[in-house]
Amino acid sequence: MQGSVSGGAPSRQQALQGLAAFLPYAGRTYAAKRNFDLGAGQHRFVSGLSPDIRHRLITEEEVVATVLQAHSASAAEKFIQEVCWRTYWKGWLQQHPQVWWDYVHDLQTARDKLSTDDSLAAEVAAAERGDIGIACFDAWAKELVETGYLHNHARMWFASIWIFTLKLPWTLGADFFYRHLLDGDPASNTLSWRWVAGLHTRGKTYLARADNISDFTERRFNPSRDDLASFATPLNEDRTYVRVPLQQSDPLPVSARLVLLVTEDDLSPETWALGSAEVAGVALFKPVTCGPASSRIVRAFKIGAMADAGARSAAHWAKPVATVTTPAELAMFASAHNATAAVTTRLPVGYMQEELAHWMGSEHAVGLPIHQMQRRWDELFWPHATAGFFKLKERIPRVLEELRITKQRSAA
Repeated sequence: MQGSVSGGAPSRQQALQGLAAFLPYAGRTYAAKRNFDLGAGQHRFVSGLSPDIRHRLITEEEVVATVLQAHSASAAEKFIQEVCWRTYWKGWLQQHPQVWWDYVHDLQTARDKLSTDDSLAAEVAAAERGDIGIACFDAWAKELVETGYLHNHARMWFASIWIFTLKLPWTLGADFFYRHLLDGDPASNTLSWRWVAGLHTRGKTYLARADNISDFTERRFNPSRDDLASFATPLNEDRTYVRVPLQQSDPLPVSARLVLLVTEDDLSPETWALGSAEVAGVALFKPVTCGPASSRIVRAFKIGAMADAGARSAAHWAKPVATVTTPAELAMFASAHNATAAVTTRLPVGYMQEELAHWMGSEHAVGLPIHQMQRRWDELFWPHATAGFFKLKERIPRVLEELRITKQRSAA
């Protein structure tokens, strides 16, 4: 559930500056201090890069490579693992898409219940506005809504209190996070809530404890043990999820003339591996209408980040850039610039993938193939996201070698 927010208008340049500013702290300081929630505006021991990485204004690969130029692999181990957690969640959900579809269905069921159960609706509303009477929980709810951020540790505490103390539907809590987190993505958000609830790793829950909250907030909060649930009974579901094979990248046509279809899941098209293909233009896929209604802060971030991707694309290729909101608009844009196909990066399971699948099946897009290419980072890591995180974690050194991300100097 790691995340932060660095402030300022979202852009690749700003993200790179944020990475440079955090670099001195990415080694042993991060390992020692990363679990401390020091309060809104004081989260100096986390990078603030998660919204940028989630939207790939900067990529996981370049973040890790940059960190390893300043720190030894052992010193930077915890930070690199945290970067890889988001990769793990995406890879796991990609191989268990039914978990996502069931979440969407169960969320709608929970929303329907809110319209008929006044007591539940009042309890959820109080929790979302930070008015339940548990000081730490109330503060985190307000921080989330006001800033689009919660510290990783606070996210786990918050989810645990929501599920086990307040006994509210976990799907509504996950939805609350998704609507307000700048770094919210379907995989890490949904699966992290399932992990706290005891659904991801069956029977293994996360219980918020008063002493742990007190210690890692440096006594900003001192909840009574009576305020919090003393036991976390794992949630149950009568479902079995079968792993499905990962899809491979679509081969690009030789000497193709392409429209690049840029989505909010990958906003650095100038780093895509396009081979000998010719770029005819860049189409920006609508960033804010997929999924549940996002907060004003999240919408503003997505719009700003997408605009930055468009400006960079125009400068990089000197080709037309346009926003497309329907399959027909994409086909018309491609036709106007003599493109024979469109290409985008492989979309992780979630709202955007569902929207693209609809586009690809639309009669308006017939005659314009849409190829999905996979970044090498995902291609190498996702096959190891089949069980718990440990299996992927074991592979980190080997994958970094395959990516030719190596130590440049022996800094600590």
